[in-house]
Amino acid sequence: MRTTVETLAEQPFLAGLTDHQLSLLTPLTSRSMFHAGNRIFREGAPAEEFWLITEGRVYLDCEVPGYDSFVLETLRAPAVLGCSWLFPPYRWQFGAVSIHTTEVLAFNGPQTRALLQSDPGLGHELTTRFLRVMGDRLHAARRRLADCRRETGHPADL
Repeated sequence: MRTTVETLAEQPFLAGLTDHQLSLLTPLTSRSMFHAGNRIFREGAPAEEFWLITEGRVYLDCEVPGYDSFVLETLRAPAVLGCSWLFPPYRWQFGAVSIHTTEVLAFNGPQTRALLQSDPGLGHELTTRFLRVMGDRLHAARRRLADCRRETGHPADL
């Protein structure tokens, strides 16, 4: 059976962190699962954790008038789910729904923020990684909205 440190070391998002850094994250980590069709979080709700998807798929969605749920992106393992826990006001900017049974490593957001403040090297490293994820999500959302505009006959001027 693998230890949590070994499991964390296998996650692409955490690749390159030292064993010491991974051992600091270990107590903040738990294994969890979302069943197909379950809403993981809703846009605007408090954001208090994040997940590394190890198996399965999740839709990122948002509220758009005229749509039940406007899907912006599909996340497939391995992927990071949730960035809003890192920056005030700690509210989800998107929503998320599990498409299939999805296995994750869950991290406590407030405890992780405290760790990142107490360990500036780890704080810088993980914040930089989360900012890359956020940039990728922003580009994916913009592409999806542009595709939608084209499909509905609007110019793609986003």
